[in-house]
Amino acid sequence: MAKTEIVSPIASAAHSASGVVYVVDDDDQMRGALVSLLRSIDLEVKAFGSAEQFLAAPKGPRPACLVLDVRLRGQSGLALQKSLLEQECAAMPIVFMTGHGDIAMTVEAMKAGAMDFLTKPFREQDMIDAVRSALDRDARHFAEDSSLIEVRERWASLTPREREVLTHVAAGLLNKQIAAEMGIAEVTVKIHRGQAMRKMNVRSVADLVRRTEALGVKIVGGR
Repeated sequence: MAKTEIVSPIASAAHSASGVVYVVDDDDQMRGALVSLLRSIDLEVKAFGSAEQFLAAPKGPRPACLVLDVRLRGQSGLALQKSLLEQECAAMPIVFMTGHGDIAMTVEAMKAGAMDFLTKPFREQDMIDAVRSALDRDARHFAEDSSLIEVRERWASLTPREREVLTHVAAGLLNKQIAAEMGIAEVTVKIHRGQAMRKMNVRSVADLVRRTEALGVKIVGGR
């Protein structure tokens, strides 16, 4: 494979988003240059010479992105992208790079969810910007997923009666209306409502509605 170079200079080496960057390129010179570049902006980088090595490596639950060469010995970059779509790291943003790119290849990669496509040789700053954007996007997704997990755990901590009360609250019913619907005393509704709102860590009905919608909870029709 012909050697390629990254075009300098770097615009600035400002601190970027936290996370890990996986680099997959079978060109030793290019792979080493990318590792040095990305580490120069304080990013953690793990590099691999083949798709097979990358797939075999453990990947922790943290924001990440993949800088991937299209043409690799063995499984190609596009084939690796398709493999990832079938695995738990399918949402990992991919920044493709190639020295032999064409329109059809770019379209195929983008349709499959690639975040960016850089043609070698490229400017260092273009790669830095692409990686930062990819990590930022994955960090947002990671935070959203983590938040949803917390909401699910909070919902699971509720008693069946507390859940029933909250679905009525989210539908806009008053305590007296909920009491009539459920056939219980209004003071009992107040107790269940207060305990459930604390467990869900919500302070308003609007916040409760957002959380129940995120969970896909079926809301009882209001009046």
